[in-house]
Parts: sequence; structure tokens; C-alpha cells
Amino acid sequence: MSLWYAANAEDVEEFEKQMRRKVHYVIEPAHLWSSIAEMARLQSGDMLHTLEAGFKYIEEKSFNSSFQGLFSEINLNSEKLGRKYEERNAKLCTIIQKIAEGIAGFSTDIDVLGDAYEYLIGQFAAGSGKKAGEFYTPQQISSILSEIVVLDSQEPKTGKKKRLDKVLDFACGSGSLLLNVRKQMGTNGIGKIYGQEKNITTYNLARMNMLLHGVKDTEFEIHHGDTLLNEWDILNEMNPAKKPKFDAIVANPPFSYRWEPKEEMGEDFRFKTYGVAPKSAADFAFLLHGFHFLGKEGVMAIILPHGVLFRGGVEERIRTKLLKDDNIDTVIGLPANLFFSTGIPVCILVLKKCKKYEDVLFINASEYFEKGKRQNNLRPRTLPKSWTPTGSARWRIAIPAG
Repeated sequence: MSLWYAANAEDVEEFEKQMRRKVHYVIEPAHLWSSIAEMARLQSGDMLHTLEAGFKYIEEKSFNSSFQGLFSEINLNSEKLGRKYEERNAKLCTIIQKIAEGIAGFSTDIDVLGDAYEYLIGQFAAGSGKKAGEFYTPQQISSILSEIVVLDSQEPKTGKKKRLDKVLDFACGSGSLLLNVRKQMGTNGIGKIYGQEKNITTYNLARMNMLLHGVKDTEFEIHHGDTLLNEWDILNEMNPAKKPKFDAIVANPPFSYRWEPKEEMGEDFRFKTYGVAPKSAADFAFLLHGFHFLGKEGVMAIILPHGVLFRGGVEERIRTKLLKDDNIDTVIGLPANLFFSTGIPVCILVLKKCKKYEDVLFINASEYFEKGKRQNNLRPRTLPKSWTPTGSARWRIAIPAG
């Protein structure tokens, strides 16, 4: 490829334009993995500079969309790599050479690369303990949420919807929940994926995760901003005809997050008719944020601490209104110690704007887990068949709204 670039300089611009149109990205020959690996093998003195130039090119020029700051958390000049440039450069060459040797026999299929990245995120989360709660939802729980939201909202037993136009995770972390929904629907089953993340490092993880799973830059939009403050212009659209509505919403927001809602939050369009969640726990603030943007035939599944089911005060008023308005469809109680961030038991709430049944389905899955060294594991094969998303529609418990 580098030889072609050198021999056809006048055609490079048109070639790259066609590449962006057909495969949605361009990587210059010098920045391809094969070139980087060869530089490492030869212990090239330009490795560090080449990596810096490659990161900048990918952020600014590889895609039609800008991925500014994608590698902002990577510091190639850190003294942990060495005090002098030569030391840092040599260390990078050694690291990359070892990686190249280790993956030499691996498939380069995009699904394999994406799954490998997801596996590494999971292993990092497992070793990070409570800090991992910021960015990672265990795969077995992520799969349950994604299986729920892709089902027909009125008749879950009929199976998946044929297509979802828009899917949202407003606290997306590394993006694993969104990718699980995409996996359920297939690569052409979703119009566009939307995610929001406050933490800059995690925001970049999510963008990389999408790209490494083969999601085209035109098929997703991840926004860096505070969900509780609604720092995303597209979600602040006041024209009802232009306001986005999502066919599926999944979320695993921070549990019982302490926040500082200002007085004017009472007039916020997301909370006005329900009330503002207390400072001590923003759980219902996250829920109401997502619920506001749920489409009429959409399904929302959110993971929250058990406290949302029984705490009093304003949370009780919010909960009561959601029940009276027939918006809470299902409550699934999960076992304790499933998450890296906490050992408390949690639940999945399934919400709909319009639902066929007036009652609420309760599923107690608290005893269905396999004990692990650090975390317990919820496995689909341990659950009774009637508790799968499609089977559960047959088992419903009517409860009063108040």
C-alpha cells in the first residue's frame, strides 16, 4: 500500500474519498498495524512520533466524522515509559513487538477484534473492583436487558421487532449494553445507536468499542456530557416534532448517585409532572430522563438498586405515578453481588409508554445464580423457562398503584 501511495500521489485524495464512502474510514499506510509492527521489530527510532501522528490522523482525518480526543487519555510521553525519548521509544517497540508476536495467529475478522476488546474491558473491570462500576455491565446482565428491549412491546411472545430505528443508553459506559442490543438485532437491524457518558476516559472507551465492533461512524453517536444536566443539544429540542424518541432504551446508571439538583429542576420537562429525585439518590432522575425520550411503542430496561421499590418521600410519589399511569411493566429482582461496584441486590425495571396489560409482572430471580470468587454470576441456564423475556408474559401479578 505504501508503494501505491508513493507512485500515485495525484490519486490519493480521490482514493481516500472513495474509501471513506465505501468502508467509512481511511488509515494511512504508515499507520497500519503491519507497518507499526514492522517498525517495532526493527526497533525504529521513530516509533513514538509515528504513533502520535497516527493517533492524530485517526482523530481528525480517518472518518468523515471527527473523533477529536479519541486518544486523549494515552500519554506516550509518560515518564513511566522512560525519562528520555529514546527510553520511551524503545519500551514502546518492545511492547508492540510482544503484542504482535502474541496475536500473530489470531483472526483479523472485525467481530473477533471487537470481542477481544470487550473481553479485555471485562478483565480490566474484574481487576478494578468498585471503580469498574463506572463503565462496565457484566455480560450476563447486559444480555438480559438487550433481550427484553428488542421484543414487541405489546406481545413479547411474538418475538423480536424487525427493526429498531433509534436505541439509547444515556449512561453508556464502555458501550457494552448498546452493542448487545445490536447483536440481538443484527448489523442491519438498528438505524442508529446513541450513547451518553460523563467520564471522558470511559467516553473514549465507548467510541473505540463501537469502531472495533465494526459499527460505522454514521451508525452511532456517543456524546460526552452530564445526563442529569441533560448536556446534549439533540435531547434539548423543544419542538415536539423534532424531539427524538427511541424504540429501545437500556441503562445501568450509577446506583444511588448523590447529586445537587437546583430549584429550577422542578420545571425541567423531564421531571415536571413527577417530581425531582432527592439529593441522596438520583436513581429516579436517571429513570425519568430515559423515560421522557422513550417512544410510544418503545421498551426501556434499566438496572437500579432495590431501594427504588420501597423508599418513601418524593421517590414514592414518582413510583406511584408511574404505576397509576401503567408505565411500569416488569420488575425483576436480581441476586446480590453481581456487580463489580457493589454487593447489594439490584433490580431491572421495564417501562413502556403504552402497554397491553394493566398489571405489573414481578420476577424473583434472587436465588438463581452461580457463586464466584469475587462476584456471583447470573446464568440464563439457571433460570426457569417461564422467566425468559418471551415466556414471562404469561406470569403476571396484579398490584394496586398506590
